[in-house]
Amino acid sequence: MADQVFHRPGPLKQTNKPHKTGRHRSKGAIDNAMKGKMAEKTISHKHRQIQRREQRRNQMNQLRKAKREEVLATKRQLGGQNTAPFLICVLPMHLQIDPKSALTILENCDAEALVERTSTGVTYVNIPRFKQRFAFIIPPVGRGNELAILDYLKVCDTTLMLTSAAMGENEVFDKWGHRMYNMMSAQGIPTPIAALMDLESLNPKARTPAKAAAQKFISKLLPKEKIVQLDTNSDGLNIIRRIGGQKKNVLHNRNNRAHLLGDHVEFIENAESSEQTAELKITGFLRGLPLDVNRLVHIVGLGDFQMSQIIATSDPYKFEKCLEKHVCIVAKADASKQTSLQSENIPDPMDSEQTWPTEEEIQEAEKEAKKMKLIKRVPKGYSEYQTAWIPDIESIEEEEECSDGDIDGEVEKMDSEDDEFMSCDDKSFGDESEKPDSDTQEYIDSASVSDAAVNDEKYDLEMDYQEERETLNKIKEARADHLWPDEIDTPFDIPACTRFQKFRGLESFRFENTKLLLAALLDVHFISYSRTSPWDPKENLPSDYARIYQFQNFDRTKRRILSESKEISGAMPGWYITICIRNVCKDKWESFKSARQTDNVVVYGLLQHEHKMSVMNVVLKRTPDSEVPIKSKERLIVQCGYRRFIVNPIFSQHTNGNKHKAGLLLTFISWKIFNSKICFERYFRPHTTICATFYAPIQFPPAPILAFKINPDSTLALVARGCLLSCNPDRIILKRVALSGVPMRINRKSATIRYMFFNKEDVEYFKPVKLRTKCGRVGHIKESLGTHGHMKCVFDGQLRSYDTVFMYLYKRVYPKWTYNDCLISCEEDEKEQMQK
Repeated sequence: MADQVFHRPGPLKQTNKPHKTGRHRSKGAIDNAMKGKMAEKTISHKHRQIQRREQRRNQMNQLRKAKREEVLATKRQLGGQNTAPFLICVLPMHLQIDPKSALTILENCDAEALVERTSTGVTYVNIPRFKQRFAFIIPPVGRGNELAILDYLKVCDTTLMLTSAAMGENEVFDKWGHRMYNMMSAQGIPTPIAALMDLESLNPKARTPAKAAAQKFISKLLPKEKIVQLDTNSDGLNIIRRIGGQKKNVLHNRNNRAHLLGDHVEFIENAESSEQTAELKITGFLRGLPLDVNRLVHIVGLGDFQMSQIIATSDPYKFEKCLEKHVCIVAKADASKQTSLQSENIPDPMDSEQTWPTEEEIQEAEKEAKKMKLIKRVPKGYSEYQTAWIPDIESIEEEEECSDGDIDGEVEKMDSEDDEFMSCDDKSFGDESEKPDSDTQEYIDSASVSDAAVNDEKYDLEMDYQEERETLNKIKEARADHLWPDEIDTPFDIPACTRFQKFRGLESFRFENTKLLLAALLDVHFISYSRTSPWDPKENLPSDYARIYQFQNFDRTKRRILSESKEISGAMPGWYITICIRNVCKDKWESFKSARQTDNVVVYGLLQHEHKMSVMNVVLKRTPDSEVPIKSKERLIVQCGYRRFIVNPIFSQHTNGNKHKAGLLLTFISWKIFNSKICFERYFRPHTTICATFYAPIQFPPAPILAFKINPDSTLALVARGCLLSCNPDRIILKRVALSGVPMRINRKSATIRYMFFNKEDVEYFKPVKLRTKCGRVGHIKESLGTHGHMKCVFDGQLRSYDTVFMYLYKRVYPKWTYNDCLISCEEDEKEQMQK
């Protein structure tokens, strides 16, 4: 045994990594501690059976079959014998293209096609070969008809965009076509198809390059679309086959509501009634969701109305026409269940919280009354009893040296000085422009008037000098705001505590660990500090907030209403119905017909609460071709979904925070604590994205947003596009101002700051507010030095000589009630608003 040799591991022995659980227990240790015990939730859950391969395969087949049936059911909702036909908008993207020639090719593409036309311009084409029905409509094309085209596209299923090969490779879309395409893409294009015409008129060798150039242009705008030719009847048949079989784009704002394009419109006046109202009957195919007679409808360009009844008639455009016309009343309006047209809340002036004054407040009020002398001008011979009934007070003399009127005068004086600084002196500008040089004057005297001078005079006559100067001043102000955001000079004559009495300081939009907690030193009337810098959304609301409506949970209400709208009883999609709308103003209807140039009417069924006013928040992005900055509270024409109106929105940053900072005229908020660095948005600059807030009727997202401005030549310009964010009045928009100071003497941890305030009282008043510098230092005011606004401040590090100290103050701002329905014509409404 002594000579027995034992095996010893060599250097290549495998060593496994030991099991280390770290700070946590291993699974085995947990099982040993539990000793077979199970949680109550685990026991209560239903036991999930392990599926075999055949069961999993069967389940996948069932899911696949259900999805296939759902897709087929969606396709069968349009174009069939008992459903609404495909609605196609024939839109030329070049003003020199005739859309009627394209429609003629589509009508004659099949020898067995049944073609019928209505009085409103809708052409119905039935193709028995495909067992499908199609409806074509040509909107008015040209300058000034952009909004009418957008209204037609709101209810169409397919957009047939026409272009011509005879226009050249560089003019697939002309200037008007580019503008129209930008508006269409912002609103949402319904299933586009690009058709190339006049290709047969070219040389056979030039046809292939021309089609390739057009395809290259279309691929940049619509990457998934392939351009098709439209010159012969066979080409038209291929396009109709493609329309009936292609996958349709889903536009949620359209599919979530009942909508209708009127084939026949009848205005019935009531001779017995003295009022200038009548009944409007609109007949057409109902699309989208079911329509309830007790809900409201919105006629694009006319407004919101109530329905009296819905009548279902037999479909006159079937393959096999019925000789007898069947008419039945689907539903009549119930006065007890019908939605009211009242869009605003009527506040009760007496329904407010009343508090009885305390004895101390009564004594203070009596003391102030003794200090004032009321002087009345009384006619000679009046007694004391007669004098007491004279309400007009001529003047009030106070013992105080400074009055509110003096302060207002000083503020107006400051504003006038600012206006003089920012505006252009027209007189001096004109004098300088009218003084030519000596050499130039001699040349003008010796030379005769040439043709070039005449052309310059014509050019000058067509130029709008006032618009040029306003745009120049706006660009200068926007550039200054970008370089020095939110900075305001502290006034000399008015105390800062009076000038900024409505502002307050915030610890931060997002709380950071800091050793400087000044809560004990705060003035509760000016500022309140806490770790999250809260701002009560119900604090000091304006009187306009008593006129609007608010949801307790907007998202939950939206989901409930959208789910309930699919299950309501009434007229079903695909029916050929007649909607009877009552109380339509006669004058408004005549103006509508003259402005639209057609008798077509687009009707949308409103969801619950969609006619009530609230605060709407939308996200906007500037269009690439819009370069002029837009100031907050500037008038815009906004199209939100199916509505179009004129508002003056305020702008704010678009973030996922809770507090939103605004500029001199803008700001924004959210319920999460926000980042401390926020840009002050006073202007809606090019190539930026912001959030706009204004008063408008409630609308449930998703909904596209288009913002327009009227050019000096009375044409519409698309300046921004976006989507609806929410209808939330609790969104806090904060206006920020920055008071700046310069270090005078710099020590290791402290510095003497000047030029931020100009008296000792302001320094003591703003003492609780935190200071920040451009280089990132944070500090606070320690004490006042002297009586001219110098102050000693303590910072978390030594300042640099070129650093600047800022104090940020915030005030909540609200939009102004400037909502006005954009009815009939945007240009006419804009002129009326400008006159007001």
